[in-house]
Amino acid sequence: MDQKKTEKKDKAHHLLFNTIAPIYGLFFNRQKRKFMEVIQRVKPELNLPTFRTILDVGCGTGALCSVLHQKGLEVTGIEPALKMLDIARRKTRGQDIRLLQANVLEGLPFENKAFDISIASYVAHGLLPEERKRLYKEMGRVSSKYVIIYDYNQTRSKLTSLVEWMEGGDYFRFIKSAEKEMKGCVSELRSCFSEVRVIHADVRAAWYVCTPL
Repeated sequence: MDQKKTEKKDKAHHLLFNTIAPIYGLFFNRQKRKFMEVIQRVKPELNLPTFRTILDVGCGTGALCSVLHQKGLEVTGIEPALKMLDIARRKTRGQDIRLLQANVLEGLPFENKAFDISIASYVAHGLLPEERKRLYKEMGRVSSKYVIIYDYNQTRSKLTSLVEWMEGGDYFRFIKSAEKEMKGCVSELRSCFSEVRVIHADVRAAWYVCTPL
């Protein structure tokens, strides 16, 4: 995809999420409960509170940031859509969470290995393959222990398929080859990760836990 098309797509994406931000805000507490359940469910395989620092990439309205903070982690959240970020700051007021406007596809404003873990919740499936490669590369660069891609697995619902088709993302290709794509990710002649394992987080979702080089 050329630069102009990429910029046009990014503008449309930001406009969409700025527009729907108030709707997402209504589901903040529901999202928190869901994230809390999932973190507890995956605990036997990956216990997040044993780590110190975590970056939430595409943090939206801050629900996951809030839960991670409650679990005792030092949390930083980044989000390109300013209205999403405004809601996140309001919803997490009183919690010591660092929230920044940034776009992972344009490069993250952090040093190498700045965090123990980075996590992206339902971000990857909406990106094109080359964009996902950039996502994996940047998350791997700033993470010392793990990169967690929390996203759909291959157990699809008809409603989700319809919504994703309407949004025009890359959902269908992503769910067919997510694990293979991450294992085969090569950027600048280097693999993105040394290992990828899958933790079944929910009926229709997985944690793709990637070990950075």
